[in-house]
Amino acid sequence: METPQTLPPIPPPPGVINAIKAGMDVISAHLSVLLPPLALDALLWLGPRLSVNKIFSDLFEQMLALNAGSGLPPENITSMREMMTEWLPKFNLLGILRTFPVGVSSLMTAKLPVANPLGAQSVVEVGSDAGFLGWVFLLTLTGWAAGGLYFNWVSRVTASRETVFGAGRAVAQTWLFSIVLAALSFMVGIPVLVILSIINLISPGMIQAAIFLLALFSAWIIVPVFFAPHGMYLRGQNAFTSIYASLRMARFTLPSSSMFVLTVFIISQGLNYLWSVPAQDSWMMLVGIAGHAFVTTALLASSFIYYRDMNAWLETVFERLKTNPAAPQT
Repeated sequence: METPQTLPPIPPPPGVINAIKAGMDVISAHLSVLLPPLALDALLWLGPRLSVNKIFSDLFEQMLALNAGSGLPPENITSMREMMTEWLPKFNLLGILRTFPVGVSSLMTAKLPVANPLGAQSVVEVGSDAGFLGWVFLLTLTGWAAGGLYFNWVSRVTASRETVFGAGRAVAQTWLFSIVLAALSFMVGIPVLVILSIINLISPGMIQAAIFLLALFSAWIIVPVFFAPHGMYLRGQNAFTSIYASLRMARFTLPSSSMFVLTVFIISQGLNYLWSVPAQDSWMMLVGIAGHAFVTTALLASSFIYYRDMNAWLETVFERLKTNPAAPQT
């Protein structure tokens, strides 16, 4: 009677902490990759502010007048006016250069600085609606291209890549990926907003439960979205294949991958409070900008390392299961 062949045990999946540590080590050895986030933050901090205050202040006042005629409480209108009066003059249209999910990381996008150690920012007003749309289009394409080059650079210094491809292909695939993701977000987001509005009209008390269910669903899809572009830069895949590979990885590794994404979010957002401590008109802000650039780039490198190692682990598991079909499947 033949004895069944004993296969070596399946190795454990890649660890979250090990991937983050490896990403820190890689970026420490390749500090030049910090140039894109440093350049973007320097532009938003020391450069001019592209303002839309002129064309949007009148539009906002017209909207408030319509809401006032619809019976909205006066105190709500006053609070909305105060909020927009404070926020709109600070808004910098150049912040669109920080695109998501593929984009150059930036600390200044959220801070909306109006001053720096050189004095008050110079202001360039967008004078027309057509000019506004043109700037949005141009800055969005530029942000996607810069993000694609940034991700491509980080992936190149992070891990051995399976294919060799140029910057032009990385930019083209980034544009395709971003357009597809924006279209999907629009197709899903508009019906969701309509449904939430209907629920709010039927029963305002039910809106909290609907938002909670929506948050649970968002937590389930955040892992595939987070890793969706990685295959384009690490493996040279096209946008659609990269999205499919991310969905496949999330299907088999959701608990571990969710922990990695959550850890990255906590580290980046938690340290943002530290980087934002210096005043915007102090040169100490350079420390915050440099720290933010290093940490966010290191976390991006960690995500490439985790993605590479997790997919290698999955291939090992699948090969073992093919070799021994009787093995218990998880």
